[in-house]
Amino acid sequence: MGFDPAGKCLLMIMAIILPPVAVWLARGKICSCQVCLNIILTILGWIPGIIHAFIVICCCSDYQAT
Repeated sequence: MGFDPAGKCLLMIMAIILPPVAVWLARGKICSCQVCLNIILTILGWIPGIIHAFIVICCCSDYQAT
């Protein structure tokens, strides 16, 4: 996928509301290590889940420029 600023912005909003769903959409796989880690972090505390979701979206998502 190419660089999509609108998609990345929507993922950022989704990361605040539902961090595991945002990570799942960013990574493209429901059963990945990043999604499982984000679910655990979100259960332990909402803020760590949001921070991890932002990191995944900014650094590791399919929305990176190609």
